[in-house]
Amino acid sequence: MTTVNDYITIKKFAEISGLTEEAINQYLKKGIWIQNVHWVKAPNRRRFIVVKAANQWITSTKE
Repeated sequence: MTTVNDYITIKKFAEISGLTEEAINQYLKKGIWIQNVHWVKAPNRRRFIVVKAANQWITSTKE
């Protein structure tokens, strides 16, 4: 079951993850984070981060 906390704004995700809003926007723009996997666009055209998928990406990224 999907809950409201499964999706959060870019601003809120930046606050809790330590990533900057600019970095997150670049991940979206460059296709590093994939639409409907790492983020979704709501009917009002706002973009929301899929928390579970973004956290998995962060923990799996190699330096």
